[in-house]
Amino acid sequence: MSATTTAPDGPEPTHDATLRELPTEAGVLRYHEAGDPAAPPLLMLHGSGPGVTGWRNFGANLALFSRHFRCLVLEFPGFGVSDPTDQHPMVAAMPAVPRFLDGLGLDRVDVVGNSMGGVVATRFAIAQPDRVRRMVTVGGMGKAIFSPSPGEGLNLLMEFTEAPSRERLVQWLTSMVHDRSLVTEELIEERWAQATEPSTLAAARRMYSRAALEAMGRAAEASPEPPYWAMLHRVRARTLLTWGRDDRVSPLDMALVPMRTIPDAELHVLPNCGHWAMIEQKAAWEAVVLAFLTRED
Repeated sequence: MSATTTAPDGPEPTHDATLRELPTEAGVLRYHEAGDPAAPPLLMLHGSGPGVTGWRNFGANLALFSRHFRCLVLEFPGFGVSDPTDQHPMVAAMPAVPRFLDGLGLDRVDVVGNSMGGVVATRFAIAQPDRVRRMVTVGGMGKAIFSPSPGEGLNLLMEFTEAPSRERLVQWLTSMVHDRSLVTEELIEERWAQATEPSTLAAARRMYSRAALEAMGRAAEASPEPPYWAMLHRVRARTLLTWGRDDRVSPLDMALVPMRTIPDAELHVLPNCGHWAMIEQKAAWEAVVLAFLTRED
């Protein structure tokens, strides 16, 4: 299967024009859709952090990818766009993916996942391998080998989550990029408004407070199941790992385990680039990902 359908040139996709709703038994899932409905489906899964949304992660990439794919940017529960959840956001994200695909009647997709979204995509590819044709991850997925864990960006995220302030938000946002000029006043205001919305902040604390992370660590130690990164050999999808060389949230050495253990994986490292590769090195990242997704089997 190759993505050969090209949509006619037209206006760039906008937030409001692409926003959709999918009612499910576990609440409404909201998403953005752009591209020809008959084109191969491309599921795009966002990361985590204060004020994150699928649109803020991938909205600027839709102009290119919607010319080749039916782009579906899922908004995970617990981040202020889809219906809220009482669950840990990572726990809620996992069943949201098959629920979303089932609701749209999609059996098999390509998946792009940023950070947490890459972990969700990987776990989905392990659990339901027949449903993922190709997978692209943007940082975040793997296991730190040489770098301290948690990394600098995650520590700043925990500090913001426990005691939100604009100063701490700016510190965290700055850790996400190599080029600090990307942290504009507009970005700060957007993220602050979303991150401090009560239900969104409560969900973030269930995920990124120090107590929550310590509890997750204890649960992982007690679990009879191996961690997902120890099961990467089960990924059957052809995989492209993309990484910012200067990522301070998920350092580059995290790529070593998935690069070596996913059977059909390749790694592309982008210089002068932090955690948001699809934003900070937009043109280079898009070129690499599009070539990978449209390459003949």
